[in-house]
Amino acid sequence: MSAVSQPLNIAVLTISDTRSLDNDKSGDYLTQALTDAGHNLAARELVKDDIYQQRAVVSSWIADSNIHSILITGGTGFTHRDLTPEAISVLFDKEVDGFGELFRQLSYEEIGTSTIQSRAVAGFANNTVIFCLPGSTGACRTGWERIIASQLDADFRPCNFVKHLVNL
Repeated sequence: MSAVSQPLNIAVLTISDTRSLDNDKSGDYLTQALTDAGHNLAARELVKDDIYQQRAVVSSWIADSNIHSILITGGTGFTHRDLTPEAISVLFDKEVDGFGELFRQLSYEEIGTSTIQSRAVAGFANNTVIFCLPGSTGACRTGWERIIASQLDADFRPCNFVKHLVNL
């Protein structure tokens, strides 16, 4: 993939009770993919599956006008600790309804009906686009390569999210 013509500052947040930054393969993948595409890693953190820790980190990034997009991996399943959609969607000014639908459609090709247990969501908050992906590296790869990378590319047509982001 060639470098984007308009690099964005993207933050990566991993939600996990069991991983650390040292063994966070999904966060590593997203970090490498966004930098390979020509974007800048603005911040990277890992927090526990806790609604308020998630909201604290994401709220601070939303308030930072130098961060254009946030990629979140983990916490989108159905266990009692999977609360990323509940934690983050209340921060959205506008939800990107088609993201979850498209993600599950593409994921179905890879994992079949297990995709119905993905609660991937996306939305805008303070002109920052936020994508919440499942915690597996494969799911992050599907989300990035088949949806997010093109939507964060100013040259992708007929439309992309870049024109909706702050300070560009």
